[in-house]
Amino acid sequence: MLLKNIKDKGSCLLELRLQKFLSMAGVASRRAAEELISQKRVKVNGVTVTKPGIKVDTEKDTVEVDGKVCKLKNTYVYIMLNKPKGYITTLYDPFGRPTILDLVKGLKTRVFPVGRLDKDTEGLLLLTNDGELAYKLTHPKHGIEKTYIVKVKGKVSKKAVNVLQKGVILEEGKTSPAKVRILKRGIDFTLLEMKIHEGKKRQIRRMCEKVGHPVIELKRVKIGELTLKGLKAGEWRYLTNKEMEYLKNL
Repeated sequence: MLLKNIKDKGSCLLELRLQKFLSMAGVASRRAAEELISQKRVKVNGVTVTKPGIKVDTEKDTVEVDGKVCKLKNTYVYIMLNKPKGYITTLYDPFGRPTILDLVKGLKTRVFPVGRLDKDTEGLLLLTNDGELAYKLTHPKHGIEKTYIVKVKGKVSKKAVNVLQKGVILEEGKTSPAKVRILKRGIDFTLLEMKIHEGKKRQIRRMCEKVGHPVIELKRVKIGELTLKGLKAGEWRYLTNKEMEYLKNL
């Protein structure tokens, strides 16, 4: 599938209003930055700017105040990817298998995945260079819920659902309680919605195997309140300002 880079230009973190850029760069407050602009002391790519509303690309544009180049102290990037099957959640694979970086080519900023999805699992994956946020989203103590749609073999009984909800004993210990509900029963399969806040290796697959229902298909559809709405498999976009604000307030 050809990569379709979907950018919400009004919300892309790499694109900021000039006065916000100056504020984040530590030059002045937003209000003071507006005064600097009105005083014709600010240039963008060598051109004097007199109105504060313009947007600048934090990686491509050069911003100067009184002839001095301004740079952001911390330029964080937040990306949502709808990972398809067949891709490894790593930055490099020694065996030459496709990785998630093959889907987000063209980025000048180095990013890393927040958590993992195994090769045969698809769905919502976040990438960033913000280590603090990544820690918050992946550490169990913060309790950030991840929602999965799981197709398993066989007809799942209420007893099996209860076991999944109370916690399943794996090699490294018992899993925390999960939220599980049956969405659909077929002739030889069951469709489940499962919510967990841990991130053990292949956890959903191993939990389902323990109750006698191997996974056929697995997709992560939500992290907290973030969803894949409008994002097809293999597509990615930058998080909106609203989404970033939500994550930082968790």
